[in-house]
Amino acid sequence: MAALGFDMLPEGCVSTILSLTSPPEACRSSLVSSIFRSAADSDVVWERFLPSDYRDIVSRSVTPLKFSSKQELFLSLCNPILIDAGNKSFALEKSSGKISYILSARELSITWSDEPSHWSWKYLPESRFPVVAVLRTISQLEIQCKIKTEMLSPNTTYGAYLIMKISDDAYGLDSIPSEISVEVGNHVSSSTTYLYRRNSKKQQMECLFYTNRMQMLRSRVKEGNDQVPREREDGWMEIELGEFINGEVDEEVKMSLMEVKGHHLKGGLIIEGIEVRPKHR
Repeated sequence: MAALGFDMLPEGCVSTILSLTSPPEACRSSLVSSIFRSAADSDVVWERFLPSDYRDIVSRSVTPLKFSSKQELFLSLCNPILIDAGNKSFALEKSSGKISYILSARELSITWSDEPSHWSWKYLPESRFPVVAVLRTISQLEIQCKIKTEMLSPNTTYGAYLIMKISDDAYGLDSIPSEISVEVGNHVSSSTTYLYRRNSKKQQMECLFYTNRMQMLRSRVKEGNDQVPREREDGWMEIELGEFINGEVDEEVKMSLMEVKGHHLKGGLIIEGIEVRPKHR
């Protein structure tokens, strides 16, 4: 009876009602009747699910997008696209239309990244970006990044994640944790992280030769639950730098990974970028 009542409404009214729901609900509603199916496919509904600046996003796409309706465009943007000369990846969450970004290593502020003796820039076939940053050797690791909240979906909890890999010849990355943080206005989310899980045999060798030094370095690290990298579905690893709530006020989000001042040599870290995506409890 409820569906029959809605069927008596003009299609434009049904489209307006569906635009206030969510993409999955709009798709399910198309099964109710022909009126609902026509309304659920309309541009009125799907333009509401697109970000307000979708035209600008489309114009910045590296590969031209082909679509004949707003629904097709929405579904196309649910698959990550490269924008801004391939330095960023943009995507919409299929269930909600919420925005995600991945900022490539080229978009990050990496200390000494322009020094070939410290960092190299290489193409990796498994990366979504033209190049990644590969750490040769350095004594102090500092990676920072910023993004404007106006680029993201409002009233949404976001997480920031460093996307990385560890090369087979890596060294010094598992000695002590690094400080990680996400800062928005006066709110700071901070913790510590190990860049990868320590190899037990290597840890035994460290204890044998560097026990006093390692104890001294770790004593400088604040107490707490250290983050550790976890595997992603795309084959990379990620470390959560922190989270923040994107409200209605336009602010700047500052994300960072800063090594506790141990000043010991390290190498073999591969940085693809930092992802900012919605979090779900």
